[in-house]
This record gives sequence, C-alpha cells and structure tokens, in this order.
Amino acid sequence: MTRPDDVVGFVIDSDELVGGGGFLQIRRLRMRNRRADGSISPPYVCDSIARPYGQDAVIVAVFARTGERIQVLLREQLRPSLAKGRDPRRAPLPEAAPGMFVTELVAGILEAEDVGEDGLRTRAAAETLEEGGFVVDPARVILLGAGALPSPGAMVEKFYFTAVEVDPATQQPLAGDGSPMEEGASTRWLELDAAIAACVSGELSDLKTEAGLRRLRDHLAP
Repeated sequence: MTRPDDVVGFVIDSDELVGGGGFLQIRRLRMRNRRADGSISPPYVCDSIARPYGQDAVIVAVFARTGERIQVLLREQLRPSLAKGRDPRRAPLPEAAPGMFVTELVAGILEAEDVGEDGLRTRAAAETLEEGGFVVDPARVILLGAGALPSPGAMVEKFYFTAVEVDPATQQPLAGDGSPMEEGASTRWLELDAAIAACVSGELSDLKTEAGLRRLRDHLAP
C-alpha cells in the first residue's frame, strides 16, 4: 500500500559535473522528491562519484591448488588516496596509520567493449596478465554471481566477481599499465581461509577482496 508521503519520483533542478580534469569527478544533483500525494520535498544536494570512462569493475580471484589447499594471489599496490587522506584519529576503533600500499585482489575497470559474460571474461583475463603476471584463456574465467554495489550512497559502480585457476610456476613479471600508480607493485600467495581470516581481523582491509575471496570459497565448497 502506498502512503501519501512515499517517494514516487524526483524533480531534478540541476545536474552538473564538478572537478573535471582528473580520474574522478563529482556529479552534483540539486533535486527534490515527488511524493505520492503530489507534494514536493524541500530541495537538497545529492553528490556521487563519476568516472569519465568505465562505469564498473571486474575483480579476479586468481587461485592455485597445492594438494588439498587453495592458495590465492594477493597484490600489493600503491593507494596514495588512503596514505594521504585517511586520518586514523577519526576512526571509531584504534587503527594504524595507513601505509603507501594496500593488499587487494587483481581488479580493473571495465571498458566500453567489455559487454556480456564474454566481455567480463576477456577483461578479467587481461587484468590477470597485467596485474598478476599470468596468461589465461578467457574461457577459463569463472563468473562468481551477480555484480554488487560497494557504496551505493556515493558510487554507481558495480563490482563483478570472477576467478581463474593458474599454475604458480608460469607467473611472468608484472607488466602493469605504465602508470606511476602501478610502480612498486608485487604479489604474494596466501591460503584462502587464512586470507579471509585476515580480512576479518583487519590485516587485509579491502572490502572487494573479502567479498571476492568469500565468493571463491563458496564456489569451491563441496
């Protein structure tokens, strides 16, 4: 049943992009809510993060089997925005000051041509080579369910989770994309359950990595 004050639509008074010229922009909507009884709310500002290219991203859980154990590939990469922007004094619980590097799964932005399941697999394979050092056939990439919104209050981006099995002995040097943001990157292996436990303890703090690891564990469960 619809109540008179239920929101049934929006009135957009203005729509602008703020802070152009960089990797991200802010989309600023000045808007009002339209209610079921026909009344209009007071005006408010709704900001969200916009990216000039590539709306969504693919996450790749690169894994290998060692006997009965599953090992996952983790990547250490520069995250200057955290190193220079996060203030541990403002955190609700004690935490260490952020370092220059963050541990994550392989991931990358989906490009315009990355359409459908084949597009996801192709981009996942490309990122696995660029960020992980493994050549993989896109057909071997496993899709791990639907995309998910990491922060719907501020971002329209969805994360699409995938996985691919590799032979650790075939790893090549990390190629990267030529950006200074990828300088100093490295990879290491960690047992799957131990990696998830490290996410819970806070040793690993990247949420997409925890979600990707958990989806991989669910997929591999007997």
